[in-house]
Amino acid sequence: MREILYLEIPTQDTACVRNWLQKDFKPGNGEKVLTPEGFRLGIPAGTTNASEAIPEKLPSELSVFIWSVQRTTYLKVFRWADQPFPGEGQILQRLTTEIRSRFPHHYPEPPAIDLSQQSIFAALSSVYPLTVKYFQKMPNGEYDLKRAYWWEQRWREGVRNPQEPRQVVFSQSAGKRAAEAGEDEKITSPSSPTYDIIYIGGALGVIHAAVMAKLGYRVLLLERMPFGRMNREWNISRDEIQSLVNLGLVTTAELETIIAREYKDGFNKFFDANNPSKLRSPVLHTPTVLNLGLDSDKLLRMCGQKLQAAGGEISDETEFIRADIDKSQVIVKVKHLPSQTEKQVSGRLLVDAMGSASPIAWQLNGGRAFDSVCPTVGAVIEGGFEPGVWDSQYGDVLYSHGDISRGRQLIWELFPGADEELTVYLFHYHEVNPENPGSLLEMYEDFFTILPEYRRCDMDKLVWKKPTFGYIPGHFSIDSSDRTVAFDRLIAIGDAASLQSPLVFTGFGSLVRNLERLTTLLDTALKHDLLSFRHLNQIRAYQSNVSVTWLFSKGMMVPTGKFLPPQRINSMLNTFFGLLVDEPPEVADNFIKDRCDWLTFNRLALKAARKNPALLLWIWQLAGPRDLLRWLGNYFNFGRHALVSALLSAWFPRFLNWINPWLEPRYPALWLRLLTINYAIASGKPRSRHQVAKVTPEIIQKSEARILN
Repeated sequence: MREILYLEIPTQDTACVRNWLQKDFKPGNGEKVLTPEGFRLGIPAGTTNASEAIPEKLPSELSVFIWSVQRTTYLKVFRWADQPFPGEGQILQRLTTEIRSRFPHHYPEPPAIDLSQQSIFAALSSVYPLTVKYFQKMPNGEYDLKRAYWWEQRWREGVRNPQEPRQVVFSQSAGKRAAEAGEDEKITSPSSPTYDIIYIGGALGVIHAAVMAKLGYRVLLLERMPFGRMNREWNISRDEIQSLVNLGLVTTAELETIIAREYKDGFNKFFDANNPSKLRSPVLHTPTVLNLGLDSDKLLRMCGQKLQAAGGEISDETEFIRADIDKSQVIVKVKHLPSQTEKQVSGRLLVDAMGSASPIAWQLNGGRAFDSVCPTVGAVIEGGFEPGVWDSQYGDVLYSHGDISRGRQLIWELFPGADEELTVYLFHYHEVNPENPGSLLEMYEDFFTILPEYRRCDMDKLVWKKPTFGYIPGHFSIDSSDRTVAFDRLIAIGDAASLQSPLVFTGFGSLVRNLERLTTLLDTALKHDLLSFRHLNQIRAYQSNVSVTWLFSKGMMVPTGKFLPPQRINSMLNTFFGLLVDEPPEVADNFIKDRCDWLTFNRLALKAARKNPALLLWIWQLAGPRDLLRWLGNYFNFGRHALVSALLSAWFPRFLNWINPWLEPRYPALWLRLLTINYAIASGKPRSRHQVAKVTPEIIQKSEARILN
């Protein structure tokens, strides 16, 4: 018996597919015999000599059947005999063509709703019944479902209007501003800015804001939600979270209080039942990747308290409306949501930490704000799993339990938290497309349907703590300047700056790993009033070794409207992760943590090509010539950066330390540029002992003394 066809049919209505196969599909040859899940196709009696047909006495027939998993229908065709069935090629071609025509890709949209007329639960119950059912079981479920709906609508708006994004940042003189704003939007210009820095976005924003406040800056944090709540949990490794201690933001003892769980090992495994044996990979163990589960709410509150203790202010439930920028300040117009009152605040610098929903990021980058996105949904579950379903000493870093599902390769993550808590995510890598922006609500319906397929459970016995969701964006950078992260007196950080790694890290991981870099550079810019676009746009967490791996992300995306062999993406993942299994543990650790050097990258790429030569063709089919040319630019830039780093890294940091006292006071702009180069040289590597102008706890203590005096 031999498998001769395997198709993904992008519909959850398996009964409809079965009915079509059995009643409507005409194979054009052979005799159909219906079976419970499809049909058998045989040669009518009398048309062949049975004694001559099949030497091994197997029936000369095809078996066509379907099944359902991941809210998706799949079809396979098996041939019993070694010899092709009469007209086999034409039959398979007809079946594929007609089934693609009858069941094409469909990208549903959330319905337009009016929440003044009905609740979010009533509005969505007919379309997303399981999503409504389980959000109703969560504390604050109605608020959180509104938030998920709002975020999806905001994301869709940005994707579909990239060439003319909503303008929210204005640069003009104070005199023009009042005239252009109109009577209702008249903006007055304070004589001097009230704050040094205004942050918009209280999740990643508060971490950076607290560090800058401890340096002595007057800081205001604006947050649309009630402060201290977020729709994601955070995982990271111990060596990376140590940067919060190194910067003096938290003490070692405080750090331990925000670690909800430190597990022993993390697993990486991709479904391989439909892969050839050479492309099946064992479990990759990554014990030091994302192995700390943080109490994110506690971390936010702690950072908020430290921000306020250093003189900073927090204004939550406050929505950003617009920013007006002139030579001396930025004036931000906001609305307090509970009272619906509007006001304006002024500062020297505005920091955009609004994430992928940021209208500022869309405006600054026009038609190419983001190239990719990971729509991500999940939940924190307090209990309800049967004993033995999961050991809380272990996590799933990356896991798939099936092939391509309705045009997406779904991937799970599972991280233990405090006590019996488990945080479970479901996501997929997605190419940004106006026809198919990517849906959180569709993903949630998948999540609540197929969670028992992933981890054995009774959904109605689970105790739901809160949902976790968001859009995690990615940008395929060619070099360090092809994405705009700044404007005059404005800079983006975190997901708004598209600081996302190809595999497992979101804006949180990228921000924490680059926190010292961003803080030192921004402190230098503020001290010397280097707040124009040309200076601020240098301050970014770009890494050439990360930019070259965006092709890896591309290989996990199904292009909108296209069909791939269902097992294709799992085959690619198993190829590469199988190589990492054979490497020393530090190689996988460095690769996933964005520390892969040029030699290791090339060695692994060559090994992958030798192990699976078809990989090159698959990448060509997924990326196409345009993106491959873009990637070649990345690759040559990566090589150039590696060469420059090798030439400079041994002496350049010492040289900067030597010239710092003389150069910085006289030529601050040049000093900022040299600092930027120094961090670029060291990016993606373990920190050396030669740190240039590092923000240390001693500097922070001096700044605190300055505040008190």
